[in-house]
Amino acid sequence: MPQANEALAERACAKINLSLHVVGRRDDGYHLLESLVAFTEGGDLLHFEPGSDLTLDIRGPFAQGLEGGDGNLVVRAARALGIDTGRIVLEKHLPIASGIGGGSADAAATLRGLMRRAGLKLDDGALKALALRLGADVPVCLDQRACFMSGIGEVITPVPALPPVAILLVNPLVGVATADVFRALGLGIGPREGSEHPALPPRWRDGRDLAGFLAACRNDLEQPALAIAPVIGEVLSALQQQKGCLVARMSGSGATCFGLFDTLAEAEEAERAIRARSPGWWGMASRLR
Repeated sequence: MPQANEALAERACAKINLSLHVVGRRDDGYHLLESLVAFTEGGDLLHFEPGSDLTLDIRGPFAQGLEGGDGNLVVRAARALGIDTGRIVLEKHLPIASGIGGGSADAAATLRGLMRRAGLKLDDGALKALALRLGADVPVCLDQRACFMSGIGEVITPVPALPPVAILLVNPLVGVATADVFRALGLGIGPREGSEHPALPPRWRDGRDLAGFLAACRNDLEQPALAIAPVIGEVLSALQQQKGCLVARMSGSGATCFGLFDTLAEAEEAERAIRARSPGWWGMASRLR
């Protein structure tokens, strides 16, 4: 356990919906999902430092527009643990409202970091229940490991280990509100016929095998997101044109899209090519965890 005067840090990795099938809608309005989820090595970074009051300082390239008050998920996560002292510094490297779980990942990292700092112990069920009260995507961000997510995000099932594969994330820096995308999907209450996710194989041989499986899957939010932000189509096209791109798709509710590559060098070369063509876009080459 860290000493009271020590600082520690937690990485909040980007959450990627490699697939996302919307399979129905509950009476309370929540949508039911089936999604193969993975995490990148890169993401936001949170520092936890001693302090007499609970404060949140937000820095980094995407700090602008974020408030550090009680409405922030990081502060809400700390208070959910009963912690009201300490200084938290959030380095915001992931775009906001971008479909890669940035706020949820930050909240999950806060839970992990503050529990470690304070020596708190919660059993897995209690921790996930607390995380779910913060947001539907927070439980899946706790372990930051590839998994199959269903329900509204609270049912998390282990999956075969992903093959070594690199990923390039690209966002045109257009914010897309998740609620708007689901509204544009226009689902009524009840199950959605024919929307079930394909069964996962017992293993993937390599990145091409994974890409072949993903080709049989979808992101059901891609079309409604395209209607709201047509530039997403340009991002997908740019990724698909890159040498070595195995598959390209939008993540979550957008506008971030991803391409999978066999090697990090290929993903980095694709990032340079897309930056040269569209310097106003954001990109991050990484590996899947």
